[in-house]
Amino acid sequence: MVTFVVVMILLGLVAGAVARVVLPGPDPIGILGTIVVGIIGSFVGGFLGYVLFGKDLGEGALQPSGIIGSIIGAILVLLIWRNVGTGRSRRYARR
Repeated sequence: MVTFVVVMILLGLVAGAVARVVLPGPDPIGILGTIVVGIIGSFVGGFLGYVLFGKDLGEGALQPSGIIGSIIGAILVLLIWRNVGTGRSRRYARR
């Protein structure tokens, strides 16, 4: 269990960092926010992989994905974060 958590944190850091490099912009999130974006992106990528490729039904629809799926999912999460955003981040983006 501890290994899974450490791997998810590292994968989240890598996927979130790559997503922020691919989509540069004024994101008021630090390293923890980057990790969270990457971890959520990993599950989004896993869900998309399940939907698009019909992954094994025994694994379920919500599953962590590989690095490529994690990066794609993190990019989608970052785009959604920017479009929905909180009031604070939307104010800074307009200035």
